[in-house]
Amino acid sequence: MADAPKPLRVGVVGAGYFANFHYDAWSRLPGVSLVASCDLDTAKATAMAGRYGAAQVFSNPEAMLDAAALDLVDIATPPGTHAAIVRSVADRGLPVICQKAFCATLEEARATVDYCAARNVVLVVHENFRFQPWHRAIRRVLDSGEFGEIYQATFRLRPGDGQGPDAYLSRQPYFQKMPRFLIRETGIHFIDTFRFLLGEVTGVYASLRRLNLAIAGEDAGIVQFDFASGARGLFDANRLSDHIAEDRRRTMGDMWIEATRGTLRLDGNGRLFQRSFGSNAERLIDTGAETSGFAGDSVFALQRHVVGHLRAGAPLENSGKDYLRNLEIEDAIYRSQQSRSYVSL
Repeated sequence: MADAPKPLRVGVVGAGYFANFHYDAWSRLPGVSLVASCDLDTAKATAMAGRYGAAQVFSNPEAMLDAAALDLVDIATPPGTHAAIVRSVADRGLPVICQKAFCATLEEARATVDYCAARNVVLVVHENFRFQPWHRAIRRVLDSGEFGEIYQATFRLRPGDGQGPDAYLSRQPYFQKMPRFLIRETGIHFIDTFRFLLGEVTGVYASLRRLNLAIAGEDAGIVQFDFASGARGLFDANRLSDHIAEDRRRTMGDMWIEATRGTLRLDGNGRLFQRSFGSNAERLIDTGAETSGFAGDSVFALQRHVVGHLRAGAPLENSGKDYLRNLEIEDAIYRSQQSRSYVSL
């Protein structure tokens, strides 16, 4: 009998709010050993290590990379730090996962992707929304062909967390100071999700605005997407309004996908319904959604996907190279807002 492969040794850089979900997922993944926690704030890194079983704590990524004998590095730090840390990991030939928003600018993201490619290093952007079980279930329905021609996908973002002077302060206070907020921080998830479901984007038109004057960036807006297939997408977002949900961060809103033979509807609790054209009856689709972890345990699903690629060569989604297209679409949305015109891609 062949010996079981050694556990994949993982180190995480960053110990902020969302990093909790990264650590939790690594601690539950079979065949993985979470060995190192790193943050400039050693107290935060120590707390994460104690909570999730990492044996080593560092305050400096270089020290972690030199001492921890890692097989994979997961970066969950602010965008302005990404390029330098990714390059340090790539210099050691290690695979790397990096959180979105990826890098500080589109140009920096392109240079970072090229840096990893030149060293034959696997770079994945931690974009987990496409791994939410309801989005995977939608994709399976669309791939089956039973729905016919797709007309439009509409997502109404309504997390209800953006009102008043204290908006975002209890969870992610840096949100208030981002000069580009709605699309850069949140809309990027749905750029990727729309691409996952409907294919490549050929053009966008955006109208963005700021409703809460306590923050620096835009927090509401409407973006129209055109797809090569002829379908359209509509991202209708307002962070100040809410929607019906037991946990308003589970889906962050509601989605409809309309086609010649029917409609798919995603509600705020992550339930997916299918209705045939001409019928008033909806059928509940089992998405297999978990209640643990973030948004149907999508962080776990993404990290398991990366492990599957590294262990068995399974096809990889959200490579750094592919993710650049999301950032190009993001850039086009802001250019559309500035010029008040349609932007072709």
